[in-house]
Amino acid sequence: MQQLQGMDASFVALETRNSPMHIGSILIYDPSTAPGGFVRFKDILGFIESRLQLSTTMRQRLVRVPFDLDYPYWIEDPDFDLEYHVRHVALPAPGDWRQLCIQAARVFARPLDLSRPPWEITVVEGLDGVEGVKKGSYAYITKVHHAAIDGMSGIDLMEATHTLRPDQPPPETPDNWKPEKVPNPVELLGKSYFNAITNPLKQLEVAAKAAPGLAKALKGLAAKDFDVSSEMIAPKTRFNKKISPHRVVEGVSVPLAEIKSIRTAAEGAKVNDVFLAIIGGAMRRYLDDKGELPKKTLTAMAPISVRSSSEKDTMGNQVAAMIAPLGTHIADPIERLEWVHNRTKNSKAMTDALGARNMTEMSKASPALFMALGAQLYSRLSLANRGVGPIFTTVVTNVPGPPIPIYSAGAKMQSMMGLLCLTDGLGLGHVVQSYTDEATIAFTADREMMPDPEFYVQCIRDSYEELRDAAKGGAEAAPAKKPSAKKPATKKPAAKRRTPAKKAATTTRKAPAKKGTKRVASRSKAAPKGKGTTKS
Repeated sequence: MQQLQGMDASFVALETRNSPMHIGSILIYDPSTAPGGFVRFKDILGFIESRLQLSTTMRQRLVRVPFDLDYPYWIEDPDFDLEYHVRHVALPAPGDWRQLCIQAARVFARPLDLSRPPWEITVVEGLDGVEGVKKGSYAYITKVHHAAIDGMSGIDLMEATHTLRPDQPPPETPDNWKPEKVPNPVELLGKSYFNAITNPLKQLEVAAKAAPGLAKALKGLAAKDFDVSSEMIAPKTRFNKKISPHRVVEGVSVPLAEIKSIRTAAEGAKVNDVFLAIIGGAMRRYLDDKGELPKKTLTAMAPISVRSSSEKDTMGNQVAAMIAPLGTHIADPIERLEWVHNRTKNSKAMTDALGARNMTEMSKASPALFMALGAQLYSRLSLANRGVGPIFTTVVTNVPGPPIPIYSAGAKMQSMMGLLCLTDGLGLGHVVQSYTDEATIAFTADREMMPDPEFYVQCIRDSYEELRDAAKGGAEAAPAKKPSAKKPATKKPAAKRRTPAKKAATTTRKAPAKKGTKRVASRSKAAPKGKGTTKS
C-alpha cells in the first residue's frame, strides 16, 4: 500500500462529474504489419495481458480515506479484470476522422471508475473513411487518471503496451504481482490520525528545503535576472468559466523539420517557443473572430518534468509549472515568436531560481482535508464564473513521443494525439506530442465554450502556415519582421489536418487567410472494410 502525495491527491480531490481528471490519447494502428496481416480483439487482450508486469499503474486502484481526512492510497487491486479496462466499439459508416473525434470526445467525457484501476483503452474499428489511414486500421482511445501519471511517466506506460518490433516476443520478466486486501475504514482512519500528528514536521522539512530556492529567487529578482510583471496574470476569456460535462477534441499535424526550421527566425528560440507562438496566433484568430480578443496577452501554464531517470517507473506526478505568455496581442508572427521566446526565457529563469523540484516538493505538505474541501467549494459555488481561478488562460504541455515507429500487438502505430483533463476555470487545453517525423498540436475543449472545433483547427493551421511562410520569407530575402506579400513559386507543405474540413472559411474576419493555401482533402470518403479490421 502506497500513499499518494500532494499533487497526485489534488487530482483526486478535483474529480467531479463535469471534470473527470484523466488524460489520454488517440492512437491509430495499421494491422498489416502484424502476423497474418490482421489483429483480432482477443489478440490485443492477450498482448496487453502478457506485458502487465512492465507497468506499476495497470493493476493498482485507489482507496480513499473516510471523509477525505488524509491522502488516498494505492493498493494492488484484488479484483483486477483486464476485460473491464479494454473495450471494443466500431464507428458507423463511413468511419471518418470527424466521427472518430466525436467518439473520442464522448468516451473521454465519461469519468473513470475510481473503485478499479483508473485506466481504460477503447479499441475503435471501422476507420476506413479516414484519409491517409490504411484500410482496416483501428484506433485506441486511452484514458488514465492524472493521479497515476504525468506526461513523462505516461510515455513509460506506453512502452509497457508497445514493442519496437512487430514480432517481438513477450517479455521474460517474471510476473511477481500479488493482490492486496482492501484496508477497512478503521485502519485508514488510524493512519490518518498518525499522519495528522507528523504533518507539521513534514511542512517544516519542506519549508527548510524551499528556503534556499526562495532566497535565490529574491536575489535574482533584485539583480534583474528576471522580472515579475503583470502580464503573468492573464485576462479572463470564454475558456475561464465553469465547465460543462461535454468535450470536443481535435488536432493538426505538422512536420517536425519545419518546426525546427521556423525556430531559426528568432535568435535562441526553442522548438517549444515555436509551438507556443503558433498556439498564441491560433487563439488570437479564434477570439478575434468572436470579437473577444483582449488587448493584454493570454498565457499558458507549461508543465516542466522534474522526473529523474531513477523515477521513470514510479507512479504519480513529478512536475513543476511555468507561466508562458502567448503573445496574442501581437499580430506579426515573427514578432510574436521573438516576444514569446524572450518572455519564456524570463519565466524559465524564475522557475530555475525557485527550483522546479522544490515547487513539486512543496505540494506534498498540503493538508488533505483542506484540499478536498477547497476543491468541492470551488466547484459548487461556481467561483470560476466569478473570476476566481487559474491566473493562466490555457495549458500547453509538450510531450516527446517515440522518434521511431512502435507496435502494439504487431500493428504499427501510424499517429498519436494527446488529450487533456479540464477543470472549472480551464476550458481549453493543448498537448503537443511528437512521433517519428511529425508533431501533433491537439486540443481538448469544453463543447459549450468551443462549439466550432473545426474552426479552431483552421486557426491553428493558418497560424502555423503564417509563421512558416514568414520565417522562410525572412531566410530567403533580407531580414524582415513581416512576411512577404508575394507567395514564392515553390509550393510549401501544408500542415496535415486531422479532421475533414467544411468549405474553407476565413479564420479571422479582420485578417483573411492567404489565398492559395494548400488544403487537405476531406477524410469523409467511404470505403469498404479491409482485411485488417479488428474482429471480436
